Amino acid sequence: MRIAIATDAWHPQVNGVVRTIDTTARIVASRGHDVAILSPDQFRTIACPGYSEIRLAIAPRIRLRKRLHVLNPDIVHIATEGPIGWSARGWCLSHGIPFTSAFHTRFPDYAAVRTGLSPDVFWPTMRRFHAPSQAVLTSTASLMDELKARGFANTRLWSRGIDTALFRPDVHPLASLSNLPRPVLLSVGRVAVEKNLESFLSTETCGTKVVVGDGPMLETLRRRFPEVIFTGALFGDALASAYAAADVFVFPSKTDTFGLVMIEALACGVPVAAYPVPGPLDIVGGEGRGPRNDLPSHIGAVDHDLRRAIELAMRADRTAVASYGRAFSWETSADQFVDALMGAFSTALDCVA
Repeated sequence: MRIAIATDAWHPQVNGVVRTIDTTARIVASRGHDVAILSPDQFRTIACPGYSEIRLAIAPRIRLRKRLHVLNPDIVHIATEGPIGWSARGWCLSHGIPFTSAFHTRFPDYAAVRTGLSPDVFWPTMRRFHAPSQAVLTSTASLMDELKARGFANTRLWSRGIDTALFRPDVHPLASLSNLPRPVLLSVGRVAVEKNLESFLSTETCGTKVVVGDGPMLETLRRRFPEVIFTGALFGDALASAYAAADVFVFPSKTDTFGLVMIEALACGVPVAAYPVPGPLDIVGGEGRGPRNDLPSHIGAVDHDLRRAIELAMRADRTAVASYGRAFSWETSADQFVDALMGAFSTALDCVA
């Protein structure tokens, strides 16, 4: 099958969306499918307001249409609702090519944080974007239910995975974090307002708080919280070693649709503390025993009081935590992706027939 993936999020961005698309594309291509990526590096770009490191394609419509015409895909997967995503959507509709889409980012919530407007202002645009999609891929069951309640049709599950060769419980702790006052409370991700890091950093706790990542709020938070260790972005072995040095992984975001960093931490044997919101509830569960509350041991804790969640998470059995985290597979994620696209393609053929 010839697959074109249109995305406004791509390297050098460091986030779960890019990792998911990149990893999935490589696995799907290794299975014999012809996969092409349409990404911002193929167009003229400008910096996204408030995110200078994120580049948005400028008027990509004409060049993107030419590229799609040459690729002649059987199906298009549209990963994001940005300029490239909208342009790919328009081409598919005008040429009768089926497409799937993904709801990676809670854009209405992100936009609300940045504008002060209600998220309800932005949901109609999201519904309009995804309405013609043959399948709207979502990372968790709770997000599927929410989107259905908001009028989204054809939702399908597309879970996430990790590199189990990299993120594992026997990794040596990062030397620079090994001798810090315990407990070491770690957060990993973009240092941006929507990640709600201030809630974590202002929570009164013992030990040392460590933030791994880069973003527009980095210098501001460094000045406000001089006692916190900010390492900047880490990758590969260094990132795995940072997880290994932690006693608890703290995930304060209330807007993420999944939170890939949580399962990376879990696979390293680090329990998760978070708020009881979609994402953490789908991974850690309301009682800290997984989303179905059927795990034999706690793997973390969620609570409206983040300090309480941290205290509860510290009691978790790291062996059980690692076992649960390593169950998330990119191969399974790729299976779901291919199944969704094959189903969408078959449905489109039946409609034509």
